[in-house]
Amino acid sequence: MVNESLVLKAYEVAKERYAAYGVDTDKVLEQLQNFHLSMHCWQADDVNGFEVQAGDLSGGIQSTGNYPGKARNIDELRADILKAKSLIPGNHRLNLHEIYGDFQGQVVDRDEVELKHFQSWIDWAKENDTKLDFNSSSFAHPKSGSLSLSNPDKAIRDFWIEHTKRCRAISEEIGKAQNDPCIMNLWVHDGCKDNSVNHYIYREHLKNSLDEIFATKYDNMKDCIEGKVFGIGLESFTVGSHDFYTAYAAKNNKMLTIDTGHYHPTESPADKVSAVLQFVPELMLHVSRPVRWDSDHVTLMDDPTLELFYEIVRAGALDRVHYGLDFFDGAINRLGAYVIGSRAAQKCMLRALLEPAIIRQYELEGKGYQVMALLEECKALPWAAVYDMFCLKNNVPVADDFIACIDAYEKEVTSKR
Repeated sequence: MVNESLVLKAYEVAKERYAAYGVDTDKVLEQLQNFHLSMHCWQADDVNGFEVQAGDLSGGIQSTGNYPGKARNIDELRADILKAKSLIPGNHRLNLHEIYGDFQGQVVDRDEVELKHFQSWIDWAKENDTKLDFNSSSFAHPKSGSLSLSNPDKAIRDFWIEHTKRCRAISEEIGKAQNDPCIMNLWVHDGCKDNSVNHYIYREHLKNSLDEIFATKYDNMKDCIEGKVFGIGLESFTVGSHDFYTAYAAKNNKMLTIDTGHYHPTESPADKVSAVLQFVPELMLHVSRPVRWDSDHVTLMDDPTLELFYEIVRAGALDRVHYGLDFFDGAINRLGAYVIGSRAAQKCMLRALLEPAIIRQYELEGKGYQVMALLEECKALPWAAVYDMFCLKNNVPVADDFIACIDAYEKEVTSKR
């Protein structure tokens, strides 16, 4: 167990160190308290969901590993989510995919989903002081194939249009019930495995489908749209590319989703922030850790993730960005994955908030080496003491004390599944 008095002493030292650079750590802790992650439900069960007629994962989505103890039903998943939330400082949202409806053992096709299939989620969220976000689900279905909203077959296209319309309507009711907008992400896997000669036709279909889907305006939900470089099995062409969705979002005043795993490995998702915020109202992040491809490894406090949060803070865009997580690792304890990934994202935000503003002023004044010097010094400042204090204030385990909590939960709960 971490000694509380040592945490308090270390924080006072850190507070003084940062004050010398003009940074108020008490204020930063208040800002971090208002930093709400949207935790993804699908880490708990490897993206299986609760459909009775569930199909195998498709659309380039793949969860690897078979660590024992994954959630097998809605009650186990909810229990795991609550346990994870109890080990993560702050209060965080939960992001649902449509396939996680409470279907009560009934066969409900994707174009038949209704609010009633998520009413128990709304009730559960209220009971547990949790706001919900939502996603349509175009994968793992007999009609998924390689094309959904862009399919040249109108019947299939209409099926997925209806599905997405219903998801938006559900999101609206969720937002109304929680008195806070429910953010609904729209990502479809559509693409081609080999060379395609009909790019324009597919993208025209996708644009027209989106136009029809978004024709109904809502007050209690927000739409965000997400592109991708490629998916496994759809390597040669992606209909909903980044260019496509960036243009659509800018033209139609939609929120754009930046998934850190959906770019070429040499691209910087962080650099997109200041570019697209010139033209779109808000951003949704899906933070994961791509290893050579969109592998959705657990988020860590690595350089790309740090830079992403630095760019948000430097842009003064805290109120224009929403923070979703999107990793799913079936090879390790899934509760551990939640806690490590969530805390890593928080630490990245904390370090960005603690960056002295004088650094930006130095650059504007042409003080190049001073910028470099301070950036290097900031790496060694005692930010970890500030995060420990944040955990202490939120009555969650400090430092690595959460490991024992997860081990106990595994022994008492998940190992018996």
